Amino acid sequence: MKKLMVLKAFIIAFISFLGLSLMTSCNDDVYEPIPVKNGDENGTYRAKLITTQGINRTEKIIDFVTKDSVITYKEFPIKEIVKAVIKDDAKANAAVTAMGKIEYKLNFSPKIITEHNVIELTFAPEKLILQIPVDGQTKNTVVTLATSEKGYFIGQDFSMRFGFVADKITVDGTDLTPYEKIKYDFPYCLKY
Repeated sequence: MKKLMVLKAFIIAFISFLGLSLMTSCNDDVYEPIPVKNGDENGTYRAKLITTQGINRTEKIIDFVTKDSVITYKEFPIKEIVKAVIKDDAKANAAVTAMGKIEYKLNFSPKIITEHNVIELTFAPEKLILQIPVDGQTKNTVVTLATSEKGYFIGQDFSMRFGFVADKITVDGTDLTPYEKIKYDFPYCLKY
């Protein structure tokens, strides 16, 4: 019985010592962020895309590549744009399928903000030009994309955050009216 009590006391003391040493070693750890530098924003990303138009909202995962101050989408999400131009769902879905993958390049200017360890991204979106097939004809569509806020590459977790809107759609030279803006938000984009 006495050996059992001594063994229990020894185990308790050992666990206490181990816990104390682990806590002490954790207190010595100091987070030293790696400072961002030009070019850190370059890479391949997997992103959460939230698309909003009025009360309609969709979420999906999308990939893009960033290189030399350009974000390149190999498959730009055009479904909402096509549905704004073609009101019939079946015809709009057929047009999206017929159009296939649409590439889009989004230009930006990077600026390092040292005190926050981020790279600020100022966007300069180009117009997106689409040829939308419907009823044996092609609707020449120009989408004016705009940004009202800057984007950021975050040095702490090497992620990117930004957004933009399809501000205006012109079909065969005429502005689409009525038209509710389509908002594209990328709240969290991770390099992989």
